Amino acid sequence: MTNDERVTLLNGILAMPYGDTKVPEGVPFGAGYIPGIARLNIPALTETDASLGVSYIGGMRGDGATALPSGLAMGSTWSPQLMREGGALIAGEAHAKGFNVLLAGGINLVRDPRGGRAFEYLGEDPLHSGLLGGAAVAGIQSRNVISKIKHFVLTPTEIGRQFHNGIINEGALRMSDLLAFEIAIEEGQPGSIMCAYNKVNGAQACGNDPLLNGVLKKDWGYKGWVMSDWGSVRATDFALKGLDQQSGSQLDAAVHFGKPLLDAANQDKRYRDKVSDMSRRILRSIYAVGIDQNPPRKAPIDFTAGAAVAQEIAEKGMVLLKNQNNVLPLAASAKKILVIGGYADAGVLSGAGSSQVQGEGGPVVSLPTMAEGPFAPIMAQNYHRSSPLQAIRARAPQAEVTFRDGRYPAEAAIAAKNADLVIVFATQWMSEGLDVPDLSLPTGQDEVVAAVAKANPNTVVVLQTGGPVAMPWQGDVAAILEAWYPGARGGEGIAAVLFGDVNPSGRLPVTFPASVAQLPRPGLPGAETIEPNFQGYGKPGQTLDIDYNIEGADVGYRWFARKGAKPLYPFGYGLSYTSFERSGLAVTGGKTPSASFTLRNTGARDGADIGQVYLVETPLGKTRRLVGFSRIDLKPGEARRVEVAIDPRVLADWTSKGWKIAGGTYRFALGASADDLIEEAQVQLTERTWNYAK
Repeated sequence: MTNDERVTLLNGILAMPYGDTKVPEGVPFGAGYIPGIARLNIPALTETDASLGVSYIGGMRGDGATALPSGLAMGSTWSPQLMREGGALIAGEAHAKGFNVLLAGGINLVRDPRGGRAFEYLGEDPLHSGLLGGAAVAGIQSRNVISKIKHFVLTPTEIGRQFHNGIINEGALRMSDLLAFEIAIEEGQPGSIMCAYNKVNGAQACGNDPLLNGVLKKDWGYKGWVMSDWGSVRATDFALKGLDQQSGSQLDAAVHFGKPLLDAANQDKRYRDKVSDMSRRILRSIYAVGIDQNPPRKAPIDFTAGAAVAQEIAEKGMVLLKNQNNVLPLAASAKKILVIGGYADAGVLSGAGSSQVQGEGGPVVSLPTMAEGPFAPIMAQNYHRSSPLQAIRARAPQAEVTFRDGRYPAEAAIAAKNADLVIVFATQWMSEGLDVPDLSLPTGQDEVVAAVAKANPNTVVVLQTGGPVAMPWQGDVAAILEAWYPGARGGEGIAAVLFGDVNPSGRLPVTFPASVAQLPRPGLPGAETIEPNFQGYGKPGQTLDIDYNIEGADVGYRWFARKGAKPLYPFGYGLSYTSFERSGLAVTGGKTPSASFTLRNTGARDGADIGQVYLVETPLGKTRRLVGFSRIDLKPGEARRVEVAIDPRVLADWTSKGWKIAGGTYRFALGASADDLIEEAQVQLTERTWNYAK
């Protein structure tokens, strides 16, 4: 290859009308396009967002796709198998729309529940996110579509995302966010990694030599390529610092990986060697995933098959948080059911931003937001065409089912007095580019729920939220179902769970704080001083330092355990319409430790439980770390012995010499959640240190 040809592979455009950009004929509108090299039969790269389905990009392409539930909904399934199925579905639809690269795989940990993209991610634990994220990547690439994972690394909030600077020591980062990526890479072997907008320890993530060249490529031996996030490249020397490809180059100040990089390669051996390595990495992934032999071919989408997968994930990801006096499942004999709020008469909520997906015909409701400019279409508050109200009416044809929009608490309360049962749909819209200021339900919905609950004790709340919310009315309602953003068939899925056609089996992948006062940073960093905007640019030289050493590696439930704080709902929590017994924990040591336990369904109906094993003490002191889990379906009375491998890294601490397991006694606990630990076992481990030296 010539240097000209190599550099051709190293920069791409945002493949949609933007400024003076001309998208080549035949290239589908999407996130990106990198031309191929005809002389060498190297295919072009056609890229689309995202983790939750083939993105809608404001309807510009004129077609829809299957919208999977949000990342936190998928994380709530605790099911690698469902993640593989969802990944394969998205990839199949992308392939049928002309794409061969999916900008999927949100692996970032939810360090702050107010983060605007929390809904895209899988949870707050590195083992959980890594295993599930890696399974999704494997599913995508099984369909000859390259998957990347994102955003490398430490980008939990959106305000000032182009310049905020995450400060964290190496050990804490290795044991938390980096570990999630490391496990996902091992499990899924993604063809590409997308670096983040923000800075980490003073250097832009896309030009961060210690992270890209050091951790990713040297320590982990990653063989694929690093692509930039759109508009995150500052200089040509990012190539020397580990970045392999400039994406959406018209969003940057210059095409740094175009002529400037070519000139540098022709004049400087350092750049010439780098350009060779950069292009080789891209070619390696093209051939490893097989997009050269199996190019995308446009074809109709099987929306029926896609909807079935989306509904299964939605149902298995819904988390029953409260069920006082077994008010759920709803009795088929209910005569008067009142449904309130949440646009439940129209559809179910979707998160916004580049991950926005819509089905055939586009959104049934689309509300404008504060966003202006070319990205306004993807910042709308959109609802999928899956009405919970219609699904409830179809499931209870004998009942009188009425609807109120919930704009006025007084009106909702009056209507609630005359109903046998009230179902309040409460929503929290979240979007890329914007964080939420607190954990309340917006537009006065907390007041509506409180008024309705006071008027009718048989009040069920269905939450469609992007992340955890506070619930000042929690003690006054009969039941709470967290449905997240439930995707293409969310309305039908919600009705199936409410009426018991499906037994809820989701478990929380994030901690629900009682209030923001319990968070490591009660004040949202930058909220008082930075004007929010989608691209997150600031003034020249502006930096917002965020100290993540406050919690370090103790993200989410580990922070709560360290502080002895009681959350509203803990990580791993979730109720069922049946009951389970968890017992018989045993742990084996050695270089490949494992845990085994027994799960038994002690109730009267089929159900699924997630066995969770936590490390609770090491020779260095008390701790709380998820070390293994397994989702098991059980019939009434059925018991099953389960064994899970324990990754030695979740037992170890990162030191100057690498991973280190201290010699001594390690205690483990079997749990129904991170706070509900049932029985313990212990094992002696020998001191062990290892690193990545080749």
